[in-house]
Amino acid sequence: MINAIATDRTFNLKAKLVDYNQLLKMRLTLTVVLSAVLGYLIGYQNGIELTALTALAVGGFLVVGSANGINQIIEKDFDSRMIRTQTRPLATNRMSVGEAGVFCTIFGVAGIFILGTYLNALSALLGFISLVFYSFLYTPLKRYSSFAVFVGAIPGAIPPLLGWVAARGTIDMGGLTLFALQFIWQFPHFWAIAWVLDEDYKRAGYYLLPSKDGRTKKSAMLTVIYSLALIPIAAIPYFIGLTGYLSMIFAIICGIVLTFQAINLYKTCEVKEAKRLMFFSIVYNPLVLLAFFIDKL
Repeated sequence: MINAIATDRTFNLKAKLVDYNQLLKMRLTLTVVLSAVLGYLIGYQNGIELTALTALAVGGFLVVGSANGINQIIEKDFDSRMIRTQTRPLATNRMSVGEAGVFCTIFGVAGIFILGTYLNALSALLGFISLVFYSFLYTPLKRYSSFAVFVGAIPGAIPPLLGWVAARGTIDMGGLTLFALQFIWQFPHFWAIAWVLDEDYKRAGYYLLPSKDGRTKKSAMLTVIYSLALIPIAAIPYFIGLTGYLSMIFAIICGIVLTFQAINLYKTCEVKEAKRLMFFSIVYNPLVLLAFFIDKL
C-alpha cells in the first residue's frame, strides 16, 4: 500500500513537471536564452563576467517562460482547436488558469528583478518590454491581423540586444545590428512555420501568412524579400569593426542558402519546400551569432 502511494505521488510529480515543461515551451525558451547569451558573448569587451552571464541566462529564462505561459493562458480555448496544441495543460484543463497565472507572475517578476538587480536597469526594461509585447500585444493580435507577426518580431528580436546591453550597459550600433538581424530573420522563419501549419492555424482562427489568401505567390515573394535582406545586414558587424571577414562570409553564405530555399518555395508553393526553409531557418540564427562570437575571439 505504501509503495503504491509513493509510486502514485512520483507519477503525479512527473506529470506535473511535464505540464510545466509544456507551459514554459522549454525548447523555445532555451533557444531564446541561447540568442541572449550569444548577444552577451559578442558584446563583451573586458572579459566575461560569470555573475552577469548567469543572471542573463536565469533572468531571461524566467521572463521568456512567463511570456510563453501567459500566451497559453490567453489562447487556452483556441489551443484546444489545433492539433499541434490541443494536448497542452491548459487546453486539456490539466492545469487551471489560476495556477498558470500565479506561476507566470512569479516567473515574470523574478526574471525582471534579476535582470535589473544583477545587470542594469536597461536590461530589466528590455525584459519588461519583451514580456508585454509578446504576451499582451502579439498574442491577442494573432486572431485579427497578420500584422501580429511584425509586432511579435519586436520581442523576438530583443534577446541578443538584451545580451549586448548586459555586456555593455548601453544600446549602440552593435546591439542594434544584432536586433535588426534577428528581427528580419523572424519573418522567413515564422512564415515558413505558418505555411506548414496553415490549416491548423485556421482551425483556431489565425491567419498569419502575409497574404489573406494564405499559401500564395505573394506570401512566398515576401518571404524571399525578407530572406534576401538578411544578406547585407549580416555584413554590418564586419564594417563596424565588431567581427572579422570570415564570419561575414559565413553569414552571407547562410543568407544565400536561406534565400535560395525561399525562392524554391516561391517557385513551387509546396509545403515540403516550406518545411526545408523552416528547418534551415531554425539553425540559421544560432549559427550566424555563434560565428560572430568565434570570429571575435
